Amino acid sequence: MRRRKLLWHLFPSYLLITAIAVTAVSWYSFDSVRRFYLEETAAALTARARLLEERARPLTERSDADALDSLAKKLGAAVSTRITVISPDGIVLADSEEDPAAMDNHGDRPEIVQALTGEVGESSRYSYTLQTNMMYVAIPISSETGIAGVMRTAVPLTAVEEQLRAVRTRIALAAVLLLVLSAVVSLAVSRRIAGPLHQMQLGAERFAGGDFAHDVPVPHLTEFASLAESMNGMAADLDARIRTVVQQKAEQEAVLASMSEGVVAIDREAEVITMNHAAAAMLRVDVDSVRGRSAQELIRNVRFHEIAASVLENGGLIEGEITLAGQHETVIEASGAPMRRGGGEIVGAVIVLNDVTKLRRLERVRRDFVANVSHELRTPVTSIKGFVETLRDEAGGDEGNSARFLDIIIKHVDRLNAIIEDLLYLSRIEEDAGRKELVLESISLFDVLSSAVAECQSLAEERDVDIRLTTDRELETRLNRELFEHAVVNLLDNAIKYSLPGSEVEVSADREGGETIISVRDHGLGIAEEHQSRIFERFYQVDKSRSREVGGTGLGLSIARHIVQAHGGAIELESTLNRGSTFSIRLPKNGHQPTIS
Repeated sequence: MRRRKLLWHLFPSYLLITAIAVTAVSWYSFDSVRRFYLEETAAALTARARLLEERARPLTERSDADALDSLAKKLGAAVSTRITVISPDGIVLADSEEDPAAMDNHGDRPEIVQALTGEVGESSRYSYTLQTNMMYVAIPISSETGIAGVMRTAVPLTAVEEQLRAVRTRIALAAVLLLVLSAVVSLAVSRRIAGPLHQMQLGAERFAGGDFAHDVPVPHLTEFASLAESMNGMAADLDARIRTVVQQKAEQEAVLASMSEGVVAIDREAEVITMNHAAAAMLRVDVDSVRGRSAQELIRNVRFHEIAASVLENGGLIEGEITLAGQHETVIEASGAPMRRGGGEIVGAVIVLNDVTKLRRLERVRRDFVANVSHELRTPVTSIKGFVETLRDEAGGDEGNSARFLDIIIKHVDRLNAIIEDLLYLSRIEEDAGRKELVLESISLFDVLSSAVAECQSLAEERDVDIRLTTDRELETRLNRELFEHAVVNLLDNAIKYSLPGSEVEVSADREGGETIISVRDHGLGIAEEHQSRIFERFYQVDKSRSREVGGTGLGLSIARHIVQAHGGAIELESTLNRGSTFSIRLPKNGHQPTIS
């Protein structure tokens, strides 16, 4: 957009305001004069019609059209007015200018219609008979029996228009003179305002260039003097602030450069504000050419942009993992948080990156180790169990002791086998979720929970525990049925084993907001507060002796947690000692990318 000086903003504005005011006053004055002339003309026509009505009434009552026509022509020429007499049915009885017999029916003329209602009718329009603009006034000719006819008077508006044209010319000349005078005054005032402002503009440009040594000249006008003094004070304050900001920026850059974690800051349009060397190295970009460029252009990783977009959209803390392909695969843990203004408005996002490639490699080694050990142990354990069972069935001698010892061996072998089975299950869950092979489908929760309850029913009957299922049969969510049912069975098995005989285990499912919540509640021993934070750890047992007694492996709750996390959900515990425990599974409404932690 083309820039203009302040003078050429002020001067046209003043001139335009003056022109609008002069035009409005001129138009109003001319309109008032025009209305005055027209009103005077209408009043004169009304007065003439009243005078003529008295003479025309007897002739109209007798319907003497010839006498009326002669009277109209005689009086019309005398008063320079067109006179027309019309019957109530619109037929022209007399006219001072034309032959009534050759004239159209006037019953639809506006002034005639109004006069027939007993009022004075008035209208201005073009007369096709006389080929000129006319003003018409019509009044009713009253008789004892009602309205005997209508007396209409009319004059051409030519004379009025000529007078109005002269008035309009005089008003226009006065307006032009006033505009010229206003232009001169406006130009002088605009120069007086623009001059000091131009000096302050030059001073502001010096300040913008970093020159704070020269003050702005202080004008004599009070308002401009205050502005100039404020600018000089602002310049001194800016000088001090800029020095502070430069120092802080240098310190910030030193801190970011020395961090081992990567830091990336982007604005609302996903353009990079800053990026330290660690982040540039992790993301494989040139740190010297990132500022102001789009993150989409610099960082070719979909997960990074998903995290950034989620932070900008939702405004919360978002965590996730980024995998960068290449000669050596790199795994980065990203934590995103919003940048906010003082009022809470989100203006960007800060994403902190940690290289966890070695950690994930160690976790993979650990999982592989567990899987391999489990596979290696499973075969000999199965063989031992088979031989021991054979020995118990065929042993001679002291059969009582042999059977008792062999039962103990079988019990421990069964426990070892259960541990191996659970370890294998854990390994499979982690492997499938890590490769994103977990298949989710929309399933009725009632069917899944009913199946889990049926599987645990025999154990519940054995321990004299009732299971009560409460859920909406229409409630559905996205699940892997086999895995999720296993998780619910583990929770139910745990609840039944630690419930008191004669008590009840409650299973329920419901929708709250955008989440599906499945709860398993028992009325058993409960879990002390100091154990609750570790209850989902592998092999962690609150009471080991009781766990062995009821046949637990210490892996059931850990398996349940991993299955829930693989579905993108979370599992929570609420427990009071000696009053029971409630395990709650929270699943997102539509599910999301499965994860394992």
